[in-house]
Order: sequence, then C-alpha cells, then structure tokens
Amino acid sequence: MSPRPTVLVTSIHSQTGKPNIITLGWTAPASHRPRLIAIFISTKRYSHHLIAKTKEFVLNVPGIDLVNQVYACGARSGRTVDKFTLSNLTAKPARKVKPPIIEECFAHLECKVVKRVRVGDHSMFIGKVVAAYANENVFQQGMLKIEKVSPIQHLGERIFLTSSKNVVQAKR
Repeated sequence: MSPRPTVLVTSIHSQTGKPNIITLGWTAPASHRPRLIAIFISTKRYSHHLIAKTKEFVLNVPGIDLVNQVYACGARSGRTVDKFTLSNLTAKPARKVKPPIIEECFAHLECKVVKRVRVGDHSMFIGKVVAAYANENVFQQGMLKIEKVSPIQHLGERIFLTSSKNVVQAKR
C-alpha cells in the first residue's frame, strides 16, 4: 500500500488552545455528498486525544518542499514539543474550525468529526468538510495542477517522493 499521500493534520487542545500537528499517510475520501474525509490515527497518539475531544481537525496538504518539516512533525510527540516551533511552520486561523491551518501548505480541508470508528489499534475519524480551499491556480476544474505543486508521498522510513510530472491519460 505504499507510497501513500502524506498530509499534515492540525488539531487543538480544548482548554489551552495550543495547536498540534500530526503527519499522516492514512487518509481517504469517504463521500462526495456530503463531502466527507476519513483520517486514521493510532489511539496512542496525542492528536487522537485532541481530535476525539474537540471533534475538529484541518487536513493540510504540503508540497515536497516541506519534506523535512513533514518528517519532523511525524517523528516527535506534541505532548512534549510545540511542533509549529519545531518545524518552523506558521499557524493561521482557519475559517470555520478552531484548529489552525498551516500557511505553508497549498490546500486545506477544515473538518468537523461526524463519526469515530475504532478499527484495531487506530480510530477512523470521519470529518465533514466545512471549508475547502487552496492557493490560487493550484486546481483547475477540480483537478490538481501537478506542474504547480508536488504533493508528498511516503514510501517508508525516511523516504518520500512526489508525483511524476509525466502525466498519462488512460485510453477509453
């Protein structure tokens, strides 16, 4: 199942308001109508606790230029480290949820959790997308313009790659 698209998910502590970032390779679209996205997080992770409590998260899509920050956010726990400071990423207010967006990412899906399902040692959080936006000129007719950005995929360990710019259209 590798490589997998890699994203940065932000959450927030319900009492202190301290934001957190988790690197995830397990995400999936779940529905077009309503727009739902599923993220999978180990029940042991700090972000799991935060999202379970607030029922909100933002899925931020980084480009390959952020690969070192993506790795750093996945290698440390937000329980003990401020990941925005660690990674030198910028938290900006989201439009409709409390967790911030990451300014350096090229796309953002703000989500409110509508369901949580325990799946083995992980939980699947299904989020209703309440706001979706991207940097200007990144999408055209709903498709990512691959020549504009290079989304990250995780192959394993410390190895990441990006989509090929050799786009091929399948024949009918």
